[in-house]
Amino acid sequence: MKKKAARAVSSVNPVPSIVESARINVQVARAAPAGATAVGIPVGVEGAVPRTLGLDRAALATAGFEGKLGQTLLLPKSDGPTLVAIGVGDSAKIDVAKLRDAAAAFARAAARHTHLATALADAGKVKPELAAQAVVEGALLARYSYDVLKNEVAGNPLSELTLIASPDRADAAAKGAERGRAMAAAGRLARDLANAPPAYLTAARMAEVAVDLAGKLGLEAEVFDRDALQKLGCGGILGVNAGSTEPPRMVKLTYKPKGGKAVGRLALVGKGIMYDSGGINLKPRDAMHAVMKMDMSGAGAVLAAMSALPALGCRSTVTAYLMCTDNMPSGSATKMGDVLTQRGGKTVEINNTDAEGRLILADGLALAAEEKPDAIVNIGTLTGACLMALGDQIAGVFTNHQGFVEQVKAAAERVDESVWQLPLDRRYRKQLDSVVADMENMGDASPGAITAALFLVEFVGDVPWAHLDICGPMKVDADEAWRTRGATGFGARLLADLAVNFSVPS
Repeated sequence: MKKKAARAVSSVNPVPSIVESARINVQVARAAPAGATAVGIPVGVEGAVPRTLGLDRAALATAGFEGKLGQTLLLPKSDGPTLVAIGVGDSAKIDVAKLRDAAAAFARAAARHTHLATALADAGKVKPELAAQAVVEGALLARYSYDVLKNEVAGNPLSELTLIASPDRADAAAKGAERGRAMAAAGRLARDLANAPPAYLTAARMAEVAVDLAGKLGLEAEVFDRDALQKLGCGGILGVNAGSTEPPRMVKLTYKPKGGKAVGRLALVGKGIMYDSGGINLKPRDAMHAVMKMDMSGAGAVLAAMSALPALGCRSTVTAYLMCTDNMPSGSATKMGDVLTQRGGKTVEINNTDAEGRLILADGLALAAEEKPDAIVNIGTLTGACLMALGDQIAGVFTNHQGFVEQVKAAAERVDESVWQLPLDRRYRKQLDSVVADMENMGDASPGAITAALFLVEFVGDVPWAHLDICGPMKVDADEAWRTRGATGFGARLLADLAVNFSVPS
């Protein structure tokens, strides 16, 4: 255990993984280096057991190890590194997701070791670049922890990861390892942002983090304060912010590929409710603990995805809008029955101040659509209805363009962040009709995820669009494969993968 001195809010870095991820050395070698203190050896449920383990299958079974996916068995050695048997299940059925999960199990089992080596990337018949990427992602994401406010920290931070690869796979594995490192860093950053307490990560502080990161990575950054948002006519974010003492921020980030013509233009819009009390429609106490500081997970995922694009060599131009404010009750807060004017002039009657995420996203979507990108994705922890429909493992996705949403679904499949397409059924649109304004901000509770999507699509015009509702998978309550208890960072790797593989929808 190591002890840390207490620090004031203003002195705490709410996103330590930016520095910590950069310190982790990832390499590919033909054998485990001398410095490795734990070496992971893949073992399937059938077939020969690698001789390097020093145990046969009967001895492993006696120890309770059968080679099932995710099983691990530590074998400490007095004269060398600890050996770790890693279960990979049926070797003939190993795929990218299983490699990622197996790497996570290994990294957790070796939590006290700082230098890991493993031959997992050589297991099965997965292409070496994809295998290496998955193994690096699994290990680095599993070893994530948010410890900045803890006085005593268990375990040791990972400092080095070596992938053992055969000579004919080494070059491709090295490329995959670098991609995995960039993707894992994005996931870890998104988790930091969502795990940070609201006092440590206000809208203004979020903007500072984004600008600092943009400067280091060569992204263009613009920050819009309250006055600038008023000039833009962004009445949605201003209305949500009306009850708060913390000022709002919109951050616009732009990534442009170096050299050559961009293959497309993609826009990302993230919901950044830094803390959601519900406003005048105050949430019950049990709904506000821990989770509501994560109501900015959409904006966090967008920022994290943008941070990975330079390292991934993205060939599309990507513009991001981080819509950041908290939603608080006070004498100046927006009231039920008030009417807000969104960017573009559409008026919205407020019938529930806790349906605030769509109001800030609408401003961002309108701004993004005005620039005529080839496609737009918005992401946010939007509705409890989506959580009720799909649970805590799957995000809902809606679209006005089937060809584009297939790209989103393919990206989700590649990174193992599950999505399920829900219908944008316009029969429910009448629930948003208002007597005094163009529309209301909320329909009936039962189709709540659908009516939220129907609200948002009003602001994208004819631009191909997808809406990711990540209310369910934004967090987990216990360590699970490469997901660590707390914020999952869901969407960061999905959006980065989408941007890298983006093609103009036809």
